[in-house]
Amino acid sequence: MLTVHAAPLVLPVCAAGVDGGAVAVDGDRIVAVGPYDVVTAAHPAARIRRWPGVLTPGLRQWDAVPLLTSCYHPDPREADELGEEPLTGADFERLAARMDEPRRAGSVRRGLQRMLRHGTTHVAGGFADPAVRTAVGRAGLTVVPPAGAPARGAGLGPERRGRDRAGDAPGPRTGGARGAPAVFDVPDEAALCAAGAAACVATVLGGRLVYRRR
Repeated sequence: MLTVHAAPLVLPVCAAGVDGGAVAVDGDRIVAVGPYDVVTAAHPAARIRRWPGVLTPGLRQWDAVPLLTSCYHPDPREADELGEEPLTGADFERLAARMDEPRRAGSVRRGLQRMLRHGTTHVAGGFADPAVRTAVGRAGLTVVPPAGAPARGAGLGPERRGRDRAGDAPGPRTGGARGAPAVFDVPDEAALCAAGAAACVATVLGGRLVYRRR
């Protein structure tokens, strides 16, 4: 379905921001980026989704491999015992020693869901474990080449790697590009860099809304 995603500020990568902008997505492709009035006039039959804050290309998660293979993402039912945050290091190793495949697969799925909640649309691979590769593919995330060694203390926010937004986002989003924007409830780019990916309120993959903050 043709959908126009509108926000107070649209930030393409390597292009000027558009105040009162919009992005039209048809299926899994972006077909227009520009001022809201121009985009909606060109696509009058489109469904309209209005978002707060900043709409930008989805982010690239540089540390996807350690986040999915060297972290345990607890099930909410385990919160009393394990807490809610990912377990790493010695805590992960102790748990991994007695973890069966269904439990490991559940952790990977929850890790991917956490990434989507942080505006992630691309992940740096590769993934040696076939089960992890399959889960990433099913989630609809695009795998891109890794860039250097994983960060110490890998986190769900790509900004932890010290890159700017152009380094975190996978590339310009113009007509014909894959429809994978994300929305962050912040007023401008400086606030986005300060707040980080935790400010995400929506993530779109292949034209589908895969995460929306309640």
